[in-house]
Amino acid sequence: MDRKELAVKLHHEKFNCAQAVSCAFCNVMGYDPATVFKLAEAFGRGMGGERTCGAVSAMAMVIGMKESDGNLDDPKTKQHCYRLMNLATEKFLKKHGSVTCSELKRTDGDPVQQICDGYIRDAAVILDELLLGIKEEGEA
Repeated sequence: MDRKELAVKLHHEKFNCAQAVSCAFCNVMGYDPATVFKLAEAFGRGMGGERTCGAVSAMAMVIGMKESDGNLDDPKTKQHCYRLMNLATEKFLKKHGSVTCSELKRTDGDPVQQICDGYIRDAAVILDELLLGIKEEGEA
């Protein structure tokens, strides 16, 4: 099972969007699932209040946890992380037109979970591409 499938599976196991995406990348970040689950909890439902999509928030968390040098005295990776998150956000916006939970969940009768699964899947695909160079089949 690839990470995008794992993220959707976790979402169906009652993980919120941020938890589903970030926990699918635990092995990439090098952190245990319980810690990542707890860290991502308040990012669900658009940071708890229909703001930035939890899947998008999880992209920021995964990028930072994987790419930061963790140097408290002289961090050198901020610009790199900002650049990657900017690219991730641009890719998500290009596909969906928004990163706001309440805007993304406007439906034509589809169940919200089904709609969110697509955003979760796309966030995982974007992270795979940016962090690991893994492209979806059919992408150039």
